Amino acid sequence: MIKCMKFNLLVLLSVFLSSCAGYQLGGAKPPSLASVQRISVSMLENGTLHPRAEAIATSAVTAAVVQNGTYHLSDLDHADAVLEGEVTSIDYSALRGSRLDALAAEELTNTVKISWRLKDARDPTKLLASGSSMGQSTFFVDSNLQTARQNALPDAFERAAQNLILRISSGY
Repeated sequence: MIKCMKFNLLVLLSVFLSSCAGYQLGGAKPPSLASVQRISVSMLENGTLHPRAEAIATSAVTAAVVQNGTYHLSDLDHADAVLEGEVTSIDYSALRGSRLDALAAEELTNTVKISWRLKDARDPTKLLASGSSMGQSTFFVDSNLQTARQNALPDAFERAAQNLILRISSGY
C-alpha cells in the first residue's frame, strides 16, 4: 500500500514538473538581439522646435528600459548596444471643440514621434534594429495653453518610449 502511494506521488510529481519544462524566465528577445544584455541610451536629438524635448524623451526612454527589465542600463564602456534616437515631430490636434465657439478647442491631443536606431557598441556601423515609435496623450485646455501642453508632453513621451522598448524586447 505504501509503495503504491509513493509510486502515485512520484508519477503525479513528474507530471506537474514536466508541464512547465518549456517555460523560460525573461522576455522572448528577437533573434538579432539575443546576445544583447546591456544598453547604453545616448541623449536623443531634437528635430523639433520644442525646447527640452530631447531631455524629456531621453528620460522617458531610460525609465522604460528600467521598467521593462529585459535589458540593463549601462554606460558606453560596458554596453552591448547603443540606443540613439531623434524626436522627429510633436503635433497637436483638437479632440473636442467648444459648443459655443466652433474654433475654440476644449480638449487637445498631442502626438510625438521618435525615430531610433539600436547599434552594436563594439561596431557602430552594425545596425541591430531601427524604427520609429509614437505616443499620444490628451489634455484639457486651461487658461494657460502653454503650461497645459508642457504638462501633457511627458505622458506622450512615456507612451512612445514604452512602444520603443516593446519593439526591441519582444520584436513587435
